Amino acid sequence: MRAVRLHAYGGAEHLHLDVVPRPEPGPGQVLLRVRAAAINPVDWKIRQGNQRAVVPLKLPAILGMDVSGEVVELGPEVGAFQPGDEVFCSPHHTRQGGYADYVVVNADEVAHKPPSLTHVEAASIPLAGLTAWVSLVEKGELQEGQRVFIQSGAGGVGSLAIQLASHLGAEVTTTCSARNADFVRSLGATTVVDYREQRFDEVVRDQDLVLDTMGGEVLRRSVICLRRGGILVTINTGLPRAVRLFGPWLGVLAVAWQLFTCWVRARMSLGVRFRLAVRPASGERLERLGALFESGTLKPVVGSVYPLERVAEAHAESEAGHSRGKIVLDLDV
Repeated sequence: MRAVRLHAYGGAEHLHLDVVPRPEPGPGQVLLRVRAAAINPVDWKIRQGNQRAVVPLKLPAILGMDVSGEVVELGPEVGAFQPGDEVFCSPHHTRQGGYADYVVVNADEVAHKPPSLTHVEAASIPLAGLTAWVSLVEKGELQEGQRVFIQSGAGGVGSLAIQLASHLGAEVTTTCSARNADFVRSLGATTVVDYREQRFDEVVRDQDLVLDTMGGEVLRRSVICLRRGGILVTINTGLPRAVRLFGPWLGVLAVAWQLFTCWVRARMSLGVRFRLAVRPASGERLERLGALFESGTLKPVVGSVYPLERVAEAHAESEAGHSRGKIVLDLDV
């Protein structure tokens, strides 16, 4: 099969299109034919080596944590799927492999693809959708009538989080550039802050929930946007920057200290509850999300589509940080 493999940590030039043996499913696993796979910022952070203390890889390795395709073969002890089923999933970070024609994943990480979506559309959903779900519903405890501030509303997580929060009946404030203002309003945002013209911490106040997608200085400034007793959820630990400054192991300690001090400041100043959201590799949650997409309540947001052999260009676009929605690899072209 074709597979894009990372041969060394560093730039995108270390991603090579290779021909490798097709994997075989083990107990509790399924073999999927990959039709589309999405690019996520965590992919190029792993590629750079900035996550190797928490996401160790045995190189050469196949990246990719967003997949849409079809079931080809079942391993022992799998009864929930049949060969030919169209599915999507976000494999666990220790068992990646979406940048390939075939991938083996745990059956409990897989959900049935919404029939109305293409594979490219479906591949854009799992990681960002699961992240938004856990951040808003499970960690953020978002309720109807509450006010939520979502950073980077035009991005992969932000564009789905705005839709989900609006569906839950919340009033949504977000940040984006001026060119994306109408776009995020179309997703359900009611207040838009142009981050190039305004500091969000000077204009956003009394929020019940803040979803931080940026980390670092943005995370620290987000506390002031909350009401007393509100919830601050972050999905960005700032690990890549800490690794660049202090190395892979001291970087992890630096991040842990930063998160702890942020928690203390938030708790002491405003009684804010501070929580870290980590995407679960969960087929059960993904089935619930899939139903919302099938009903039209949520809509996939695909910004750019590349063939597998142009994965380095896709990484470059993601690293530039100005994409609208998700970047997807179409393996059928």
